[in-house]
Amino acid sequence: MRWLALVLAFVFMAFAEELKLAEVCDQEKCKLPDCKCSTTDIPGGFLPHRVPQFVLLTFDDGVTVSNHPTYQTLLYGRKNFNNCPVGATFFVSHEYTNYQLVNDLYTQGFEIAMHSISHVNQTYFMEADKERLMEEIGDQKTLTSNFAAIPAAAIQGLRMPFLQMAGNASFEMMKTAGFRYDISMPTIKFQSPGLWPYTLDYASDQDCINAPCPTASFPGLWAVPMIAWEDLEGFPCAMVDACFSPPGDADEEGWFRFIVKNFEKQYLGNRAPFGFYIHEGPVRTRPGLQAALIRFLNMINTMNDVYLVNVSEMLDWVEKPIPLEDYVKAPCRATVPARRCRPTNCGPLSSTHTQESFWMASCTSCPRVYPWVGNPLGR
Repeated sequence: MRWLALVLAFVFMAFAEELKLAEVCDQEKCKLPDCKCSTTDIPGGFLPHRVPQFVLLTFDDGVTVSNHPTYQTLLYGRKNFNNCPVGATFFVSHEYTNYQLVNDLYTQGFEIAMHSISHVNQTYFMEADKERLMEEIGDQKTLTSNFAAIPAAAIQGLRMPFLQMAGNASFEMMKTAGFRYDISMPTIKFQSPGLWPYTLDYASDQDCINAPCPTASFPGLWAVPMIAWEDLEGFPCAMVDACFSPPGDADEEGWFRFIVKNFEKQYLGNRAPFGFYIHEGPVRTRPGLQAALIRFLNMINTMNDVYLVNVSEMLDWVEKPIPLEDYVKAPCRATVPARRCRPTNCGPLSSTHTQESFWMASCTSCPRVYPWVGNPLGR
């Protein structure tokens, strides 16, 4: 019995060490590039006018033949002031996704990140443990790397479905699955000045909007706060298409002024990354929004201190900040080449989660059944 008690004590201590409670951040110990406290302080201690204003344009959910033309219209061939290609990050959910088009986005230099296999409902993810999230998001990295023929190591980020946090579980999963950052947590408290990305070595000062939020220490894992916008009535919204009182669907001038007003809170402040977080559908179906977004991108692409980049590219700067005058002259980002996409149209494929059969566009050979939670390669 004494031997059993010692074994159980050892297991408990190991578990407690793995989930060590995060302490108040010690800025003397927490130093870049490996650690950053959750503050509004500009990395590197630069004055705002010497900092690149990063703009993060992200899209959530499946990549399909319906939304891919919008991405081409908005982004393909577009360059920043320094003549480097612009960036955008796609938080891809699995169901109905066309993996040939995911390969195309990656080959164009855009970032592919994870958004779960099933994307079922908010409660499901709020109650998820590490094992469930490994199947939903950790395994999704394997699924996406295989069928889109892109390097698994290039998949660095995730956004939880519905922006619903799962406490420490998602960060336990991130550590095991080799993710670098999470960009799921909105902040209303730190809008102006904006909250810069930070690591979870220490306790966060960020407000917790969609509890439960992490409480443990996860050294080296990055949290990218989703700084809320304010709609026309002053209400906060983390996703642009979730704003309660936006301009009218056809009101290009109203949308443009709305975008610029929210942009200027960061640009004229401490230059924390400005997030334009949205789903593709509203851009396609609201002509005023689409025209205003193109107009906004055209504007910032002529500015020498504003850069539309992938989320991971922004984090590269945060880890090793350099002044604007050096950033403008720095080499353009380099990405690990994708494997050759060998287009294969698969189907009809039977599925284990529904009576429905699926067609799937792949860059590799077809799976036996439609890939799903617990069977990411469809074997």
